[in-house]
Amino acid sequence: MGSIVFGCLLPHGFEILEPLAGSDPVLMARTRESARVLGEQMRRAAPEVIVVLTPHGTRAEGQFTVSNAERMRGTVEAHGAAVTLERPVDRGFAQAIAQQAQAGGLRVALLNYATSEGPLSCLPLDWGALIPLHFMPDVPVVVINPPRGTDFEPHLQFGAALAQAATTGHRRVGLIASCDWSHTHDEAGPYGHHPSAALLDAQVVALLEAGDLEDLGGIDPQHVETAKPDGLWQALVLAGAIPRPGRQVQVLSYEAPTYFGLLCAAVTPGEPEGPG
Repeated sequence: MGSIVFGCLLPHGFEILEPLAGSDPVLMARTRESARVLGEQMRRAAPEVIVVLTPHGTRAEGQFTVSNAERMRGTVEAHGAAVTLERPVDRGFAQAIAQQAQAGGLRVALLNYATSEGPLSCLPLDWGALIPLHFMPDVPVVVINPPRGTDFEPHLQFGAALAQAATTGHRRVGLIASCDWSHTHDEAGPYGHHPSAALLDAQVVALLEAGDLEDLGGIDPQHVETAKPDGLWQALVLAGAIPRPGRQVQVLSYEAPTYFGLLCAAVTPGEPEGPG
């Protein structure tokens, strides 16, 4: 029987990747080390496929988008350096997730590009997926982009559908919620400074430390607007996929070395299966 064997929240700032850190390798060093730890935990869990929930990539208003190409490939560039990553897509599992979610009344789009199969069937791997995957075992992936909005119930439902697809499809699944948090920590940043950034990120850390992922959906919408996090939607899908009881959350680190918050956390299901 399949199941979700390990989950985590990981950010996607470019400088987390050491080759892209430029002249200040300590800028996101704490997050980088936590990402390495989460990568090792994922390896020990031995997933057959990794699902990445990203806020970037191809978005469709009001729909969950699910990668359904043969492969995904992307490049991230910063400080005169570049990192490229390519992964095959587990198309059977992508289709199973979509079918399970659609059966529950959710709006889902399966995405492909150019040809239905073959070497031209390749979607871009955005930085929200590429950066977390850089630390992870080399297994097939499915990349999902949840819709934005203030109604979070569909995200919990989609997470439950994803978990059900893992069970019925006999897949050992690793799940990554790629989440940067508030983007208004620094006046010099592109969104300026707002005091709600520190308040919202502190609330997120407290909720995660308490294991209350579902309560992320209750954060004041005005704070969401002014703090500008991009993690709520992915984290709530993860909450639906790895529900209480038995869920354990370990916050490894939080920092805001630039204008946005970076948080790393492991989310362990109750009684995960062993390899085999």
